[in-house]
Amino acid sequence: MSKTSSFPIGLSRRSVLKVAGAAAAASAVGGFPSRLFAQEPIKTAAIYTVPVEQQWVSRIHKAATAAKERGDIDYVFSENTSNNDYERVMREYCEAGHKLIIGEVFGVEDAARTVAKDYPEVAFLMGSSFKPDEAVPNFSPFDNYIQDASYLSGIVAGAMTKSGKIGMVGGYPIPEVNRLMHAFMAGVKESAPNATFQVAFIGSWFDPPKAKETAFAQIDAGADLVYAERFGVSDAAKEKGILAIGNVIDTQADYPDTVVASALWHFEPTLDHAIAQVKAGTFKAEDYGVYSFMKEGGCSLAPLGTFEGKVPDAAKTLVADKEKAIKDGSFTVTINDEEPKSS
Repeated sequence: MSKTSSFPIGLSRRSVLKVAGAAAAASAVGGFPSRLFAQEPIKTAAIYTVPVEQQWVSRIHKAATAAKERGDIDYVFSENTSNNDYERVMREYCEAGHKLIIGEVFGVEDAARTVAKDYPEVAFLMGSSFKPDEAVPNFSPFDNYIQDASYLSGIVAGAMTKSGKIGMVGGYPIPEVNRLMHAFMAGVKESAPNATFQVAFIGSWFDPPKAKETAFAQIDAGADLVYAERFGVSDAAKEKGILAIGNVIDTQADYPDTVVASALWHFEPTLDHAIAQVKAGTFKAEDYGVYSFMKEGGCSLAPLGTFEGKVPDAAKTLVADKEKAIKDGSFTVTINDEEPKSS
């Protein structure tokens, strides 16, 4: 259940919902903010189904917090909101006068769009597996299309594995997970053409113990490097003395001898575009996934840090060459949303 089980919502241990006066002001101005109010902070709320510490959501929270600090938005959020509560929480935020709603609706796709239709004056920027629908013009989907960075991290992984056996632990086999796994595997093949992969999904976005046990099984089966799409995998790698590749966030500071590299997601370009559109009164249904591409600044390969002197020079050169080609458009990482299989 959500930590905010009754109105007002957004009253988590980290944020306080400021409703006094703002709801009246927002209701007085119909539709999206006009140019007259372009400099006013946009009343923004986020709805998360997991804790804000979770990798994927933490990147949205980081970008939103930065936007709040520079005065672009007033930002509050609810975390650990169950799918059963999601529609209700969306409606409560809309009724409270929020003009930009952010969240992840992978488990409530239809319900979320129903809410959007009921509040046409509100802009919805939601993590989703579906494409934009002109029938819901105020609902724009996004996703972490960080396949570029995942591909580069795979090149590094291929250069660091000795056995050529790599374990991969994901949350669910949905497009946003699948495409990153495929990109990583393609990168590995650049450095280790004969590499094989053990692929497993734990059926949860946040279950570190289960992810850890799954990784243990893969290590016991011969993997000497694991792809840590979920929290818990790097812990298993550390305990077993093998290497890991991170996803979405950089955890090398916590695992200096374990995490070689990480594919980082930067949500700032996605959110900044939405903010600009809301301020201009031009927010519409469009695919915000493109703002996660490397050429848009939406992803990057984390610095090698403690592994700078351990990754072979040939791999680092290949990474640099491929990164340049990705940014100038001469090379495109394949987007494959199909469920990956062990090989």
